[in-house]
Amino acid sequence: MPKLIKLYIKHVMIGFAISALFLAAMIWLDIANLRHLLLGTPSGWLAAFMIFMFQGSIFAGVQFGIAVMGMAEKDDGPKGGAKAPVATREPAPVRLTHK
Repeated sequence: MPKLIKLYIKHVMIGFAISALFLAAMIWLDIANLRHLLLGTPSGWLAAFMIFMFQGSIFAGVQFGIAVMGMAEKDDGPKGGAKAPVATREPAPVRLTHK
Protein backbone atom coordinates (compact mmCIF):
# COMPACT_ATOMS: atom_id res chain seq x y z
CA MET A 1 0.00 0.00 0.00
CA PRO A 2 1.41 3.46 -0.85
CA LYS A 3 2.69 5.59 2.00
CA LEU A 4 0.19 8.38 1.31
CA ILE A 5 -2.76 5.97 1.61
CA LYS A 6 -1.40 4.63 4.91
CA LEU A 7 -0.96 8.20 6.14
CA TYR A 8 -4.52 9.05 5.09
CA ILE A 9 -6.07 6.01 6.79
CA LYS A 10 -4.09 6.61 9.97
CA HIS A 11 -5.14 10.23 10.28
CA VAL A 12 -8.76 9.55 9.34
CA MET A 13 -8.91 7.01 12.17
CA ILE A 14 -7.38 9.59 14.52
CA GLY A 15 -9.99 12.14 13.36
CA PHE A 16 -12.88 9.76 14.02
CA ALA A 17 -11.42 8.87 17.43
CA ILE A 18 -11.35 12.57 18.27
CA SER A 19 -14.96 12.77 17.05
CA ALA A 20 -15.98 9.94 19.39
CA LEU A 21 -14.27 11.64 22.33
CA PHE A 22 -15.86 14.97 21.43
CA LEU A 23 -19.34 13.44 21.22
CA ALA A 24 -18.82 11.63 24.53
CA ALA A 25 -17.75 14.91 26.13
CA MET A 26 -20.80 16.69 24.68
CA ILE A 27 -23.11 14.04 26.12
CA TRP A 28 -21.31 13.86 29.46
CA LEU A 29 -21.28 17.65 29.92
CA ASP A 30 -24.88 17.83 28.67
CA ILE A 31 -24.17 20.72 26.31
CA ALA A 32 -27.41 22.31 25.06
CA ASN A 33 -29.38 19.56 26.85
CA LEU A 34 -27.97 17.07 24.33
CA ARG A 35 -27.96 14.14 26.79
CA HIS A 36 -31.72 14.37 27.22
CA LEU A 37 -32.27 14.75 23.47
CA LEU A 38 -30.11 11.74 22.53
CA LEU A 39 -30.95 9.37 25.38
CA GLY A 40 -34.60 10.31 25.84
CA THR A 41 -35.91 9.64 22.34
CA PRO A 42 -36.23 6.37 20.41
CA SER A 43 -34.19 7.66 17.47
CA GLY A 44 -31.50 9.29 19.58
CA TRP A 45 -28.96 6.70 18.44
CA LEU A 46 -29.44 7.88 14.85
CA ALA A 47 -28.81 11.50 15.84
CA ALA A 48 -25.72 10.46 17.81
CA PHE A 49 -24.46 8.47 14.81
CA MET A 50 -25.00 11.43 12.50
CA ILE A 51 -23.21 13.79 14.88
CA PHE A 52 -20.34 11.31 15.11
CA MET A 53 -20.08 10.93 11.32
CA PHE A 54 -20.31 14.64 10.50
CA GLN A 55 -17.85 15.65 13.19
CA GLY A 56 -15.64 12.72 12.19
CA SER A 57 -15.45 13.89 8.59
CA ILE A 58 -14.50 17.39 9.72
CA PHE A 59 -11.95 16.25 12.31
CA ALA A 60 -10.47 13.69 9.89
CA GLY A 61 -10.05 16.31 7.19
CA VAL A 62 -8.40 18.74 9.56
CA GLN A 63 -6.17 16.02 10.99
CA PHE A 64 -5.06 14.91 7.52
CA GLY A 65 -4.50 18.51 6.43
CA ILE A 66 -2.29 19.16 9.44
CA ALA A 67 -0.34 15.97 8.71
CA VAL A 68 0.21 16.85 5.05
CA MET A 69 1.21 20.44 5.80
CA GLY A 70 3.60 19.19 8.46
CA MET A 71 5.43 17.17 5.80
CA ALA A 72 6.72 20.31 4.08
CA GLU A 73 10.47 20.58 3.71
CA LYS A 74 12.26 23.57 5.17
CA ASP A 75 13.40 25.99 2.50
CA ASP A 76 16.65 27.52 3.68
CA GLY A 77 17.48 29.12 0.34
CA PRO A 78 17.44 32.81 -0.46
CA LYS A 79 14.17 34.55 0.21
CA GLY A 80 12.82 37.61 -1.53
CA GLY A 81 14.30 39.53 -4.39
CA ALA A 82 17.80 40.89 -4.74
CA LYS A 83 16.68 44.48 -5.36
CA ALA A 84 16.61 46.95 -2.52
CA PRO A 85 13.58 49.22 -2.31
CA VAL A 86 14.10 52.63 -3.86
CA ALA A 87 13.26 55.47 -1.51
CA THR A 88 12.59 58.92 -2.91
CA ARG A 89 12.15 62.10 -0.98
CA GLU A 90 9.67 63.54 -3.45
CA PRO A 91 6.05 63.70 -2.30
CA ALA A 92 3.50 61.88 -4.40
CA PRO A 93 1.04 64.19 -6.17
CA VAL A 94 -2.55 63.84 -5.01
CA ARG A 95 -5.46 65.32 -6.91
CA LEU A 96 -8.35 66.76 -4.95
CA THR A 97 -11.74 67.09 -6.48
CA HIS A 98 -14.09 69.58 -4.93
CA LYS A 99 -17.84 69.14 -5.06
